Amino acid sequence: MNTENVKLVELNLENWYECCDLEVSSEQAEFIDSNAISIAQTKFEPTLKPYAIYFEEKLVGFLMYNSVQEELDGYWVYRIMVDKAFQGKGIGKAATNLMVQEMEKLPNATKIVVGYHPMNTGAHQLYSSLGFVDNGDRFGKEMAVVKYIN
Repeated sequence: MNTENVKLVELNLENWYECCDLEVSSEQAEFIDSNAISIAQTKFEPTLKPYAIYFEEKLVGFLMYNSVQEELDGYWVYRIMVDKAFQGKGIGKAATNLMVQEMEKLPNATKIVVGYHPMNTGAHQLYSSLGFVDNGDRFGKEMAVVKYIN
């Protein structure tokens, strides 16, 4: 997919509620918190950066990352989701690429890290296709994969 059809827009007064209405497939629901929980989290952790994902001017997803380094000396992706009606079109991959480009601009960015449940095969396929590698790091029930930035 061409990323020119996908864009990230900072969460704002006009799009936050619509983000709350987005849903993943029933198979994915056990692996990810609701967008409403993620949005609430940003109010208590101001270093988290929430974005709406748009495809052809329609809001179709949500993502969030931390703008300060955490475990593994990396910047962490907290959420990325595409509404079930828009999955399978390459939107998640394009949005993740755009997010990585933004995260690469953060101070001393050498690693981007994301954690997900090992049974979440969709997440595994997405992140491995984008160059994230599994070094065996585990945090509770989640595995953490790393993308090294040159």
